[in-house]
Amino acid sequence: MSTSIYVGNLPFSVTSDTIAQLFSAYGAVESVNLIKDRETGRLRGFGFVEMSSGANEAIAALNDKDLEGRNLRVNLAKPREDRRPNRW
Repeated sequence: MSTSIYVGNLPFSVTSDTIAQLFSAYGAVESVNLIKDRETGRLRGFGFVEMSSGANEAIAALNDKDLEGRNLRVNLAKPREDRRPNRW
């Protein structure tokens, strides 16, 4: 079973490959999803990493680690909440 990890405060110049290499030192990375702005296509500064192993080690090692002058925020991803308003 894979674990979803939230990665925040990312530099805007970072790529999926950079994040995959960073996390692969701690376990098997299944996917990297960096969130981009719909209108500009620019990175929004956060993303998600799916790992099949080593997630806890990666969180412990990479939280508050400096990457290109920014301190990363790394923790377990929370489930996405329903954003639709409750109409009835």
